[in-house]
Amino acid sequence: MSDIEVITAADAASLAQFDAIIDVRSPAEFAEDHVPGAISLPVLSNEERAQVGIIYVQESRFRARRIGAAIIARNVARHLETVLADKGGEFRPLVYCWRGGQRSGAMATILSQVGWRTALLAGGYKTYRRYVQARLYGEAPPLRLVLLEGRTGSGKTELLGRLAARDVQILDLEGLAAHRGSVFGALVGQPQPSQKLFESRLLRALDALDPARPVVVEAEASKVGERMVPPALWTAMAGAPRVAITAPPVERARYLGRHYADVVADRAAFEAALARLPIYPGRKALAAWRELADAGDLEALAADLIATHYDPAYDRAARKDERPRLAAVNMAGLAEADQEAAADAVTALIVGL
Repeated sequence: MSDIEVITAADAASLAQFDAIIDVRSPAEFAEDHVPGAISLPVLSNEERAQVGIIYVQESRFRARRIGAAIIARNVARHLETVLADKGGEFRPLVYCWRGGQRSGAMATILSQVGWRTALLAGGYKTYRRYVQARLYGEAPPLRLVLLEGRTGSGKTELLGRLAARDVQILDLEGLAAHRGSVFGALVGQPQPSQKLFESRLLRALDALDPARPVVVEAEASKVGERMVPPALWTAMAGAPRVAITAPPVERARYLGRHYADVVADRAAFEAALARLPIYPGRKALAAWRELADAGDLEALAADLIATHYDPAYDRAARKDERPRLAAVNMAGLAEADQEAAADAVTALIVGL
Protein backbone atom coordinates (compact mmCIF):
# COMPACT_ATOMS: atom_id res chain seq x y z
CA MET A 1 0.00 0.00 0.00
CA SER A 2 2.99 2.30 -0.47
CA ASP A 3 1.22 4.13 -3.32
CA ILE A 4 -1.81 4.88 -1.16
CA GLU A 5 -1.92 8.26 0.52
CA VAL A 6 -3.09 8.34 4.14
CA ILE A 7 -4.84 11.42 5.47
CA THR A 8 -5.53 12.02 9.14
CA ALA A 9 -7.98 14.95 9.08
CA ALA A 10 -11.71 14.65 8.48
CA ASP A 11 -12.66 18.31 8.19
CA ALA A 12 -14.51 19.57 5.12
CA ALA A 13 -11.45 21.29 3.62
CA SER A 14 -9.33 18.14 3.83
CA LEU A 15 -12.05 16.01 2.24
CA ALA A 16 -12.88 18.50 -0.52
CA GLN A 17 -9.70 17.69 -2.46
CA PHE A 18 -11.04 14.27 -3.51
CA ASP A 19 -13.27 13.46 -6.49
CA ALA A 20 -15.25 10.94 -4.44
CA ILE A 21 -15.46 9.79 -0.85
CA ILE A 22 -16.17 6.07 -0.81
CA ASP A 23 -17.73 4.44 2.25
CA VAL A 24 -17.09 0.70 2.04
CA ARG A 25 -18.96 -0.20 5.24
CA SER A 26 -22.18 -2.19 5.15
CA PRO A 27 -25.42 -0.47 4.06
CA ALA A 28 -26.68 -0.53 7.68
CA GLU A 29 -23.57 1.25 8.92
CA PHE A 30 -23.87 3.81 6.13
CA ALA A 31 -27.56 4.42 6.91
CA GLU A 32 -26.79 5.14 10.55
CA ASP A 33 -24.29 7.86 9.62
CA HIS A 34 -21.63 8.68 7.06
CA VAL A 35 -19.30 11.43 5.93
CA PRO A 36 -21.41 14.06 4.11
CA GLY A 37 -21.28 13.53 0.37
CA ALA A 38 -19.92 9.98 0.64
CA ILE A 39 -21.18 7.28 -1.70
CA SER A 40 -21.96 3.82 -0.40
CA LEU A 41 -19.91 1.09 -2.12
CA PRO A 42 -20.00 -1.69 0.47
CA VAL A 43 -17.45 -4.46 0.22
CA LEU A 44 -19.64 -6.59 2.52
CA SER A 45 -23.43 -6.50 2.64
CA ASN A 46 -25.24 -6.52 5.97
CA GLU A 47 -25.74 -10.26 5.72
CA GLU A 48 -22.20 -10.96 4.51
CA ARG A 49 -20.71 -8.91 7.33
CA ALA A 50 -22.75 -10.85 9.87
CA GLN A 51 -21.79 -14.16 8.28
CA VAL A 52 -18.06 -13.40 8.32
CA GLY A 53 -18.31 -12.15 11.89
CA ILE A 54 -19.94 -15.36 13.08
CA ILE A 55 -17.27 -17.47 11.40
CA TYR A 56 -14.56 -15.26 12.92
CA VAL A 57 -15.92 -15.70 16.46
CA GLN A 58 -17.22 -19.26 16.38
CA GLU A 59 -14.94 -21.08 13.95
CA SER A 60 -11.67 -19.69 12.69
CA ARG A 61 -10.16 -16.27 12.15
CA PHE A 62 -8.23 -17.58 9.16
CA ARG A 63 -11.35 -19.06 7.54
CA ALA A 64 -13.28 -15.87 8.18
CA ARG A 65 -10.58 -13.77 6.54
CA ARG A 66 -10.34 -16.10 3.53
CA ILE A 67 -14.10 -16.13 2.99
CA GLY A 68 -14.28 -12.38 3.62
CA ALA A 69 -11.51 -11.72 1.11
CA ALA A 70 -13.35 -13.70 -1.57
CA ILE A 71 -16.60 -11.82 -0.95
CA ILE A 72 -14.83 -8.46 -0.89
CA ALA A 73 -13.07 -9.22 -4.19
CA ARG A 74 -16.40 -10.04 -5.87
CA ASN A 75 -18.08 -6.90 -4.53
CA VAL A 76 -15.21 -4.60 -5.49
CA ALA A 77 -15.25 -6.13 -8.98
CA ARG A 78 -18.96 -5.31 -9.27
CA HIS A 79 -18.34 -1.71 -8.22
CA LEU A 80 -15.55 -1.40 -10.81
CA GLU A 81 -17.88 -2.68 -13.51
CA THR A 82 -20.80 -0.43 -12.54
CA VAL A 83 -20.50 2.73 -10.41
CA LEU A 84 -16.79 3.27 -11.10
CA ALA A 85 -16.81 2.14 -14.74
CA ASP A 86 -16.80 5.67 -16.18
CA LYS A 87 -14.00 7.09 -14.03
CA GLY A 88 -10.95 8.31 -15.95
CA GLY A 89 -7.31 8.05 -15.10
CA GLU A 90 -7.29 11.29 -13.09
CA PHE A 91 -9.97 10.03 -10.69
CA ARG A 92 -8.90 10.60 -7.08
CA PRO A 93 -10.96 8.70 -4.48
CA LEU A 94 -10.79 8.67 -0.68
CA VAL A 95 -11.80 5.37 0.93
CA TYR A 96 -12.85 4.71 4.50
CA CYS A 97 -14.42 1.96 6.61
CA TRP A 98 -15.16 1.71 10.32
CA ARG A 99 -11.59 1.99 11.63
CA GLY A 100 -9.49 2.32 8.50
CA GLY A 101 -8.70 -1.39 8.57
CA GLN A 102 -9.10 -4.38 6.29
CA ARG A 103 -12.22 -3.40 4.37
CA SER A 104 -11.00 0.02 3.27
CA GLY A 105 -7.45 -1.28 2.85
CA ALA A 106 -8.63 -3.98 0.43
CA MET A 107 -10.68 -1.53 -1.63
CA ALA A 108 -7.91 1.10 -1.66
CA THR A 109 -5.31 -1.45 -2.76
CA ILE A 110 -7.39 -2.53 -5.76
CA LEU A 111 -8.27 1.04 -6.75
CA SER A 112 -4.63 2.03 -6.47
CA GLN A 113 -3.60 -0.88 -8.71
CA VAL A 114 -6.08 0.35 -11.32
CA GLY A 115 -3.97 3.49 -11.44
CA TRP A 116 -6.11 5.91 -9.49
CA ARG A 117 -4.54 8.25 -6.90
CA THR A 118 -6.22 6.62 -3.96
CA ALA A 119 -6.21 7.80 -0.34
CA LEU A 120 -7.28 6.24 2.95
CA LEU A 121 -8.79 8.04 5.93
CA ALA A 122 -6.67 6.96 8.88
CA GLY A 123 -8.93 5.64 11.62
CA GLY A 124 -11.85 5.51 9.20
CA TYR A 125 -15.32 6.63 10.23
CA LYS A 126 -14.20 6.81 13.87
CA THR A 127 -11.80 9.64 12.96
CA TYR A 128 -14.63 11.51 11.29
CA ARG A 129 -16.96 10.90 14.22
CA ARG A 130 -14.42 12.25 16.72
CA TYR A 131 -14.13 15.38 14.59
CA VAL A 132 -17.93 15.87 14.60
CA GLN A 133 -18.11 15.42 18.36
CA ALA A 134 -15.27 17.85 18.97
CA ARG A 135 -16.91 20.49 16.78
CA LEU A 136 -20.43 20.16 18.13
CA TYR A 137 -19.75 19.32 21.76
CA GLY A 138 -16.41 20.95 22.40
CA GLU A 139 -17.00 24.51 21.28
CA ALA A 140 -19.80 27.05 20.96
CA PRO A 141 -20.76 27.85 17.35
CA PRO A 142 -19.46 31.32 16.36
CA LEU A 143 -22.86 32.44 15.08
CA ARG A 144 -25.08 35.50 15.52
CA LEU A 145 -28.32 33.64 16.18
CA VAL A 146 -31.79 35.17 16.12
CA LEU A 147 -34.69 33.03 17.33
CA LEU A 148 -38.00 32.88 15.48
CA GLU A 149 -40.57 32.07 18.12
CA GLY A 150 -44.32 31.69 18.18
CA ARG A 151 -47.15 29.42 19.17
CA THR A 152 -47.64 26.10 17.42
CA GLY A 153 -49.39 26.58 14.10
CA SER A 154 -47.99 30.05 13.44
CA GLY A 155 -46.20 28.87 10.29
CA LYS A 156 -42.68 29.43 11.61
CA THR A 157 -41.07 26.64 9.57
CA GLU A 158 -42.72 27.86 6.39
CA LEU A 159 -41.58 31.38 7.25
CA LEU A 160 -37.99 30.12 7.53
CA GLY A 161 -38.19 28.97 3.93
CA ARG A 162 -39.49 32.36 2.83
CA LEU A 163 -36.61 34.04 4.66
CA ALA A 164 -34.10 31.78 2.91
CA ALA A 165 -35.62 32.83 -0.43
CA ARG A 166 -34.81 36.42 0.60
CA ASP A 167 -31.15 35.49 1.18
CA VAL A 168 -31.51 35.53 4.96
CA GLN A 169 -29.32 32.87 6.59
CA ILE A 170 -31.38 30.20 8.33
CA LEU A 171 -30.72 27.03 10.30
CA ASP A 172 -33.61 24.59 9.83
CA LEU A 173 -33.27 22.16 12.74
CA GLU A 174 -36.63 20.54 12.00
CA GLY A 175 -35.61 19.86 8.42
CA LEU A 176 -32.29 18.36 9.54
CA ALA A 177 -34.07 16.18 12.13
CA ALA A 178 -36.97 15.24 9.81
CA HIS A 179 -39.53 16.26 12.43
CA ARG A 180 -41.94 19.17 12.84
CA GLY A 181 -40.91 19.69 16.44
CA SER A 182 -44.22 19.27 18.26
CA VAL A 183 -45.79 16.20 19.88
CA PHE A 184 -47.72 15.58 16.66
CA GLY A 185 -44.78 16.55 14.48
CA ALA A 186 -43.49 13.16 13.32
CA LEU A 187 -43.37 12.83 9.52
CA VAL A 188 -45.45 9.80 8.56
CA GLY A 189 -43.40 7.36 6.50
CA GLN A 190 -40.16 9.23 7.12
CA PRO A 191 -38.26 8.11 10.21
CA GLN A 192 -35.92 10.52 11.89
CA PRO A 193 -32.22 10.17 11.14
CA SER A 194 -30.04 8.64 13.83
CA GLN A 195 -28.54 11.06 16.33
CA LYS A 196 -25.18 10.65 14.60
CA LEU A 197 -26.60 11.38 11.15
CA PHE A 198 -28.51 14.37 12.52
CA GLU A 199 -25.23 15.72 13.92
CA SER A 200 -23.47 15.18 10.59
CA ARG A 201 -26.21 17.10 8.80
CA LEU A 202 -26.11 19.81 11.44
CA LEU A 203 -22.34 20.31 11.24
CA ARG A 204 -22.51 20.51 7.47
CA ALA A 205 -25.24 23.15 7.72
CA LEU A 206 -23.26 25.13 10.32
CA ASP A 207 -20.13 25.10 8.17
CA ALA A 208 -22.10 26.56 5.27
CA LEU A 209 -23.08 29.65 7.30
CA ASP A 210 -21.29 32.99 7.30
CA PRO A 211 -20.56 33.84 10.97
CA ALA A 212 -20.47 37.55 10.13
CA ARG A 213 -24.17 37.55 9.19
CA PRO A 214 -27.19 36.84 11.45
CA VAL A 215 -28.70 33.36 11.35
CA VAL A 216 -32.40 32.82 11.99
CA VAL A 217 -33.32 29.59 13.76
CA GLU A 218 -36.72 28.48 14.96
CA ALA A 219 -37.08 28.36 18.74
CA GLU A 220 -37.02 24.68 19.68
CA ALA A 221 -36.88 22.54 22.76
CA SER A 222 -33.57 20.86 23.50
CA LYS A 223 -34.84 17.91 21.45
CA VAL A 224 -36.46 17.91 18.01
CA GLY A 225 -38.56 14.80 18.17
CA GLU A 226 -36.09 12.26 19.52
CA ARG A 227 -32.98 14.07 18.31
CA MET A 228 -31.00 16.12 20.81
CA VAL A 229 -29.67 19.56 19.92
CA PRO A 230 -26.00 19.63 21.03
CA PRO A 231 -25.71 21.54 24.33
CA ALA A 232 -23.33 24.20 22.96
CA LEU A 233 -25.78 25.14 20.23
CA TRP A 234 -28.74 24.95 22.60
CA THR A 235 -26.97 27.30 25.02
CA ALA A 236 -26.31 29.74 22.18
CA MET A 237 -29.98 29.56 21.20
CA ALA A 238 -31.08 30.08 24.80
CA GLY A 239 -29.24 33.40 24.94
CA ALA A 240 -30.19 34.66 21.50
CA PRO A 241 -32.57 37.58 20.87
CA ARG A 242 -35.94 36.62 19.41
CA VAL A 243 -38.59 37.72 16.98
CA ALA A 244 -42.12 36.66 17.96
CA ILE A 245 -44.64 35.59 15.33
CA THR A 246 -48.33 35.71 16.21
CA ALA A 247 -51.50 34.61 14.45
CA PRO A 248 -55.13 34.19 15.64
CA PRO A 249 -56.01 30.78 17.15
CA VAL A 250 -58.66 30.10 14.52
CA GLU A 251 -56.13 30.62 11.73
CA ARG A 252 -53.58 28.44 13.49
CA ALA A 253 -56.17 25.67 13.89
CA ARG A 254 -56.95 25.81 10.19
CA TYR A 255 -53.22 25.72 9.39
CA LEU A 256 -52.55 22.74 11.68
CA GLY A 257 -55.57 20.88 10.32
CA ARG A 258 -54.00 21.04 6.86
CA HIS A 259 -50.38 20.41 7.76
CA TYR A 260 -50.87 17.62 10.30
CA ALA A 261 -53.52 15.72 8.35
CA ASP A 262 -51.04 12.93 7.60
CA VAL A 263 -50.53 12.18 11.29
CA VAL A 264 -54.27 12.07 12.01
CA ALA A 265 -54.93 9.89 8.96
CA ASP A 266 -52.41 7.32 10.22
CA ARG A 267 -54.19 6.02 13.32
CA ALA A 268 -51.05 4.35 14.72
CA ALA A 269 -49.10 7.61 14.37
CA PHE A 270 -51.99 9.57 15.90
CA GLU A 271 -52.25 7.26 18.91
CA ALA A 272 -48.48 7.35 19.38
CA ALA A 273 -48.62 11.16 19.43
CA LEU A 274 -51.42 11.11 22.02
CA ALA A 275 -49.31 8.81 24.18
CA ARG A 276 -46.44 11.33 24.09
CA LEU A 277 -48.47 14.18 25.56
CA PRO A 278 -46.56 15.30 28.68
CA ILE A 279 -49.76 15.84 30.68
CA TYR A 280 -52.45 13.17 30.50
CA PRO A 281 -55.54 14.88 29.04
CA GLY A 282 -58.10 12.51 30.55
CA ARG A 283 -60.35 9.89 29.03
CA LYS A 284 -63.10 12.28 27.95
CA ALA A 285 -60.69 14.52 26.07
CA LEU A 286 -59.02 11.54 24.37
CA ALA A 287 -62.41 10.15 23.34
CA ALA A 288 -63.47 13.54 21.96
CA TRP A 289 -60.25 13.90 19.96
CA ARG A 290 -60.63 10.41 18.51
CA GLU A 291 -64.20 11.21 17.48
CA LEU A 292 -63.08 14.40 15.74
CA ALA A 293 -60.29 12.47 14.00
CA ASP A 294 -62.72 9.78 12.84
CA ALA A 295 -65.12 12.45 11.56
CA GLY A 296 -62.32 14.21 9.68
CA ASP A 297 -62.93 17.47 11.53
CA LEU A 298 -59.26 18.31 11.77
CA GLU A 299 -59.76 22.01 12.31
CA ALA A 300 -61.88 21.42 15.42
CA LEU A 301 -59.38 18.82 16.63
CA ALA A 302 -56.50 21.28 16.17
CA ALA A 303 -58.44 24.04 17.93
CA ASP A 304 -59.04 21.83 20.96
CA LEU A 305 -55.39 20.76 21.06
CA ILE A 306 -54.29 24.39 20.83
CA ALA A 307 -56.53 25.36 23.75
CA THR A 308 -55.76 22.43 26.03
CA HIS A 309 -52.19 21.44 25.15
CA TYR A 310 -50.14 23.67 22.87
CA ASP A 311 -50.94 27.14 24.21
CA PRO A 312 -50.78 26.21 27.91
CA ALA A 313 -47.39 24.59 27.31
CA TYR A 314 -46.20 27.68 25.44
CA ASP A 315 -47.40 29.98 28.22
CA ARG A 316 -45.60 27.94 30.89
CA ALA A 317 -42.34 28.17 28.97
CA ALA A 318 -42.81 31.87 28.16
CA ARG A 319 -43.10 32.78 31.82
CA LYS A 320 -39.56 31.49 32.38
CA ASP A 321 -38.09 33.01 29.20
CA GLU A 322 -35.91 36.06 29.82
CA ARG A 323 -34.34 36.38 26.37
CA PRO A 324 -34.54 39.83 24.80
CA ARG A 325 -37.30 40.32 22.22
CA LEU A 326 -36.39 42.31 19.14
CA ALA A 327 -39.92 42.68 17.83
CA ALA A 328 -43.29 41.02 17.36
CA VAL A 329 -44.70 40.38 13.89
CA ASN A 330 -48.47 40.04 14.05
CA MET A 331 -50.21 38.21 11.22
CA ALA A 332 -53.95 38.57 10.66
CA GLY A 333 -53.96 35.18 8.96
CA LEU A 334 -51.73 32.51 7.48
CA ALA A 335 -52.57 32.88 3.80
CA GLU A 336 -49.66 33.27 1.39
CA ALA A 337 -49.98 37.06 1.34
CA ASP A 338 -49.86 37.17 5.16
CA GLN A 339 -46.77 35.00 5.27
CA GLU A 340 -45.04 36.99 2.53
CA ALA A 341 -45.68 40.21 4.44
CA ALA A 342 -44.34 38.62 7.64
CA ALA A 343 -41.23 37.42 5.80
CA ASP A 344 -40.63 40.97 4.53
CA ALA A 345 -40.99 42.35 8.05
CA VAL A 346 -38.60 39.83 9.59
CA THR A 347 -36.10 40.33 6.77
CA ALA A 348 -36.09 44.06 7.43
CA LEU A 349 -35.36 43.40 11.09
CA ILE A 350 -32.55 40.96 10.34
CA VAL A 351 -30.88 43.15 7.72
CA GLY A 352 -30.80 45.96 10.24
CA LEU A 353 -28.84 43.95 12.82
